[in-house]
Amino acid sequence: MSPPDRALERIVVRRRGPLEGTVRVSGAKNSALKLMAASMLAEGTTVLRNVPAIVDVQIMGRLLTAVGLEVSRDEDELRVTTGGHDLVPEAPYELVEQIRASIVVLGPLLARCGRAKVSLPGGDDFGSRPIDMHLRGLEALGATFELRHGDVIGEAPSGLRGADIVLEFPSVGATENIVLAACTAKGTTVLENAAREPEVQDLCHLLSAMGADIEGIGTSRLVIHGVNGGDLSPVDHRVVPDRVEVATYLACLGVSGGELTVLDARAHHMEMLVSKLSDMGMTVTALPDGIWASAPERLRAVDVSTLPYPGVATDYKPLLTAMLSVADGVSIVTENLFSGRFKYVDELMRMGANIRTDAHHAVVRGVPQLSGAKVLAHDIRAGAAMVVAGLAAEGETEIGDVRHVDRGYAHLVEKLASVGASIERRQSRSGSGSESASS
Repeated sequence: MSPPDRALERIVVRRRGPLEGTVRVSGAKNSALKLMAASMLAEGTTVLRNVPAIVDVQIMGRLLTAVGLEVSRDEDELRVTTGGHDLVPEAPYELVEQIRASIVVLGPLLARCGRAKVSLPGGDDFGSRPIDMHLRGLEALGATFELRHGDVIGEAPSGLRGADIVLEFPSVGATENIVLAACTAKGTTVLENAAREPEVQDLCHLLSAMGADIEGIGTSRLVIHGVNGGDLSPVDHRVVPDRVEVATYLACLGVSGGELTVLDARAHHMEMLVSKLSDMGMTVTALPDGIWASAPERLRAVDVSTLPYPGVATDYKPLLTAMLSVADGVSIVTENLFSGRFKYVDELMRMGANIRTDAHHAVVRGVPQLSGAKVLAHDIRAGAAMVVAGLAAEGETEIGDVRHVDRGYAHLVEKLASVGASIERRQSRSGSGSESASS
């Protein structure tokens, strides 16, 4: 594999030793983007607080602006205003192709406008994640679709109506799109096998505060009684904390040793992960305002399988694989949700990890220490996994293509540096000179 382009900004990590201190987690990327889309359902200004300062939020803001909303930001507060003119029910390709979460505008656009044109979404490239369940669910509500030149074109000229819908898999995106569309559909929608993730619950709580009538929040059976669109009102809402960011700090701690307090973390949102970390030898304790965690001198091997919530999230897997690459023993990591999400393994192997992949399994034989190398961030969580690996490696690890990291993490380098990690950002066109974010 070719080394990273040196004209690009990169993250440089070195092993330094135990981490110690306090770090505060940001709002969840996987919630904030959907809450922003939901804002178009209510006339007026919705205020979202604890919104992470990440690239994906910027892109979603530009997308909502393109369809006719006003979006402004002041520190961690985002204001989304709907009203004053008709929405343009077309999401531009150049924005949609950058983030997969953009497909979630389909439901609210159909609800508000009776039609929508949305390009097939882009985002991280780790296998096929078709939107068939989104479309089937919305079709059950009365929408019709055609695929034309890479665009999904939907219409609901007679409006949406409630229906009984059973998802073949508890898809987060399909659940969110269906709930967003069903809030103002005529009649009652019963959604079985709905996703239960904290981010889905956060969306449902926002919609309920707006005036939607949703029963069963947090369960696999959601009952949505449609209300008139004009009855939904803008609200002031705080985004739920990002559990994947919490997992990232815990993974960094696991390979470095030491103690960390992670403020705003919610242990009950990640019980299965906490159980796995405990099996690996870590201690994670819930606090009133976050969690406290410590790590042993060396982690123990465990087997991990990704499953829908409340199981181990697929976003945790690259982090766990990086941890297990230096754990004592042999682990088997199984991906049950998405194909093709082992691209980061090649990068770990460049650093000396002993990993063999077979279909959706990876056999990880822990080594005492990794070796620093030039690696790439293939997607958001893969980039974070490279940071974890760099903290467990002798020498310097240089991570290229860090635009992916910026899509999902706010100030990751600065936060880790504040608790003792040797990590910095560099930008150099000639290979000399650097800009440090850890000082």
